[in-house]
Amino acid sequence: MICKTAMIKNNKIKVGIVFPVHNRRELTLQCLRSLAKIDCEGLDVHIVVVDDGSTDGTSEAIGKDFPDVELIRGDGNLWFTEGTNVGVRAALKREPDYILMMNDDQVFDSKFLKYMVETAEKFPRSVVGSLLLLWDTPHKLFQVSPMWETLSGGWRHWQNQTVWTIPKNPWEVGLIVGNCVLVPVQAIKENGLMNAVKYPNFGDAEYTPRLRKKGWRLLVDPRARVFCQPNNIPQRVLKMSLKEKFNALFVNLGHVHNIRRRFYSYWDSAPTKLHAVAAFGVFFVRVALRKNAESINAGLQEKPLTEICKDKIPAN
Repeated sequence: MICKTAMIKNNKIKVGIVFPVHNRRELTLQCLRSLAKIDCEGLDVHIVVVDDGSTDGTSEAIGKDFPDVELIRGDGNLWFTEGTNVGVRAALKREPDYILMMNDDQVFDSKFLKYMVETAEKFPRSVVGSLLLLWDTPHKLFQVSPMWETLSGGWRHWQNQTVWTIPKNPWEVGLIVGNCVLVPVQAIKENGLMNAVKYPNFGDAEYTPRLRKKGWRLLVDPRARVFCQPNNIPQRVLKMSLKEKFNALFVNLGHVHNIRRRFYSYWDSAPTKLHAVAAFGVFFVRVALRKNAESINAGLQEKPLTEICKDKIPAN
């Protein structure tokens, strides 16, 4: 059983937790073991895992160790976005109040979900993101509260923010990275699911900005701490073969370097279409200068988010 109150349904807020997995058995099991220890008081939690064609025994291990988890098997072609969508469709059959969309390469503070639900209940029409921290440097923020800067080439991710430089209360953001996002079911009913056609592997880049543009406030709850595995550094385009370059840049929308996918994300998530086009142009200037966003921003001093976001904290 995932949490001790999972079978007690009367007067509970119902939460469906959904995440896709593929050939990361030990990470997936670690994630489920962490979820098994969270505080579910006042919550009715149901977990749906979409195993998209794993060949490492992931499904068998989940079935053995976590029989209460709803397991859906894919054929290996779902990727992150449609894998999540498949799980959400299944979770919606139980008529939850909220869906938590997340990744499996993370572990959780025991009260993270209670805090996220509490914030969503307190601030109507809000989508809530957790405070993402790196599990090897657990004081350091990871992809939290990116800010749009056209002259930096789009969304700027902070390099030096820590648990000591953030607001004490939930604050409003322009985009929530999809590692761990609590979405009210009403928002899904109004706006649908992630766009798996344009974003096979990065659906969150478009989804939360879309919700924001449709009148849903995006909040980060600093109390809801989730500890994430650091991102793997993708292979540089310059080191690829000609065939690999062509596939990554122009064919495979799921690839981090794909130009079409990058343009789609700018077009769909920027404050305006003019901002999107301008930032896309800046991106190509960076490419020509061999200066990526991280190297440009690494040398810049950052004000603490307490100061940057002081006007973005909603009233109680």
